[in-house]
Amino acid sequence: MKQIIRRTVANAVEKAFEKGLLPSDQMPDMDVEEPRHKAHGDLSSNVAMVSAALQKMPPRKIAEILVSHIETGDLIRKVEIAGPGFINFFLSNKAWQPVVDEILEQDTSFGSSDIGKNEKVQVEFVSSNPTGPLHVGHGRGAAVGDSVGNILAFAGFDVQKEYYINDSGRQIRTLGTSVWLRLLQKAGKAVDFPEDCYQGDYIKDIAGLVLEKEGEAFVHKDEKEAVEVCAKFAAKIILQGIREDLTDFGVGFDQWFSEQSLYDSGRVQKVIEDFKARAMIYEEDGALWFKTTDFGDEKNRVVVRNNGLATYFASDIAYHMEKFERGFQRVIDVWGADHHGYIKRINAVVEASGRKSEQFQVILVQLVNLLRGGQPFQMSTRAGEFVTLKEIVDEVGKDAARFMFLSRSYDSGLDFDLELAKQKNSENPVYYVQYVHARITGILLKAKQENLIQEIDFKKGRHLNLLDAEEEISLLKILYTFRENVEKSALELHPHVIFNYLMNLAAAFHGYYNRHKVISDDRDQTLARLSLVLSVKKVIRNGLTLLGVTAPERM
Repeated sequence: MKQIIRRTVANAVEKAFEKGLLPSDQMPDMDVEEPRHKAHGDLSSNVAMVSAALQKMPPRKIAEILVSHIETGDLIRKVEIAGPGFINFFLSNKAWQPVVDEILEQDTSFGSSDIGKNEKVQVEFVSSNPTGPLHVGHGRGAAVGDSVGNILAFAGFDVQKEYYINDSGRQIRTLGTSVWLRLLQKAGKAVDFPEDCYQGDYIKDIAGLVLEKEGEAFVHKDEKEAVEVCAKFAAKIILQGIREDLTDFGVGFDQWFSEQSLYDSGRVQKVIEDFKARAMIYEEDGALWFKTTDFGDEKNRVVVRNNGLATYFASDIAYHMEKFERGFQRVIDVWGADHHGYIKRINAVVEASGRKSEQFQVILVQLVNLLRGGQPFQMSTRAGEFVTLKEIVDEVGKDAARFMFLSRSYDSGLDFDLELAKQKNSENPVYYVQYVHARITGILLKAKQENLIQEIDFKKGRHLNLLDAEEEISLLKILYTFRENVEKSALELHPHVIFNYLMNLAAAFHGYYNRHKVISDDRDQTLARLSLVLSVKKVIRNGLTLLGVTAPERM
C-alpha cells in the first residue's frame, strides 16, 4: 500500500510540474508511515517537508498543490493536510480487502520478497567450542542466527548457515587434559585437578568412556599422547551432543566447518604469508603482529606468539578470508556480547583484504536471565556452572524456548521465565500466537461439519466486500503489512520484528473473534469471514515458520 501512495504522490508532483505549479519534478526520499492516531488517516507522507528546499516554497504550500492533484476514488477516499504540511491519506475498505486473495493464492510464499536480489550471504552462529554442552546463552544465539537465516532467505537472499567448530588450540588441549586427569582419578590415581580445567560432571562421564574403550593399560600411556587421544575422543562425543541438542532445538546447518582443517590445509600459514608480503603483518620481539590499528583498532594484534604458536586470531583471519573466497558477498557472525572487543580486529582483516567493511556484520547477543515464577534461580545441572540448552528444551519445549528467546531484541538482556513459558494461557506469548492457528483450525473444522467448507475457495476469497467491520479492517491492515515487516526484519537483521508482528496479529484476531461470529446464519458473510480467518491462519503459520516455531492444528 505504501508503494501505491508513493506512486500517487509521484504522479501528483509530475502533474503539478507540467502545469508550472512546481519548479521541479524531482522526488526526494520521503517517508510514508502509519500515523500514531487513527484520526490522522491510514497513511501519512512528509513529502512536502522534504521537498521544501528543492521546490523553494513553504511545505504547506507544496502540500496544497499536491493534494489538489490527487484524485480520490475506490482506494483513496479522502486526503487531508495536517500541521506544517503532512499529507494524510484515508483509504477505503476496498484498498485492504484484496490482501485476502493474495494470501490465499500465494499461501506459503505470502510475505516473501526479492529485496535480497539473490545476494550470497553466510550466517555463522553458535560455533561453540566442543568442550562442553550448549548452555542457555548458546540457545538464544542459535534461535537468533537460525531465524535471521530464515528471514533473509524469505526476503530473497541466497543464504548458507554455518557452524564453525573450534577444534584446535589451547581449549581443546585443556579438554584433553581435563579428561585425562579424571581418567587417572577413576583408575585410582591420586592427582590434583586444576581449577582451569573443565569442571562439569560430563568430563567424568567421558573419562569413563575412554577408560572403557582403551582399557586399564591406557593409564600407563605417555601423557602427551594420552591427552591427545582424550581430546579427540571428548571433542567428538561433545560435538555429537551439540548436534543432537541443536536438532532437537530445530536448528540445522548447511555446513560444519572445522578450524583444524585450516591448519591441515596450510591455509593459516598461507594467509599469514600473504599479509606479510603486503606489510600488513610484521615481526616484533619474536612474534608476528597484524597492523589492525591502520583500520581503527586500538592496538595491533598478535597472530603468532614468540613461542611459535598461532593465536586464535590467526585461524580467524584464515577462516574469514576463506568465507569470502567461497563467494559470499556478505558475512554475518552471531557472537555473544562478551566478544564485542573482537569486532574491530576482524573488521580490520576484511578491510585489509580490499573488501568493504559493511560486507562483514556482527550480531551481538546479550545475556539471558533465567527466572522461575518471576524469581531468579539456578537450575541443577551436571554441566558445571551453567544451565544447558537441553535442560531448557526438555522443560518448556522447543517452540516455547525459541519464541521466548526471540521475544526481545537480541541487543537487550532477556528475562526468561520458565513457568511462564509452560503456561497454557494468554500470558504465555507462544501459546497466545499458536492458539490463533489452532482456533482457526477448529473454526474450519466446524465449517466442514456444517457443509460450508466446500464453498471456501482456498485460493480466492468469497464476498470480501462484506468485510467492513472495524475489527475486520484492522486485521486486513495488519495482514497487508506482513511483507513490509519481513523486509524490515531482513534489512535490520532483527527477528524480534516478526515476533512483534505476530503478537499484534494475534491480539487483533482475538479481539475480532471475541466480538464477531465467524459462522452465522448469513451465508455470504460467513464465507467472507471464513476467507479472512483462513488468511490469518496462513500468515500466522508463515511468521512462526520464519522463527522456527511450529503452527499446531490443535492445542
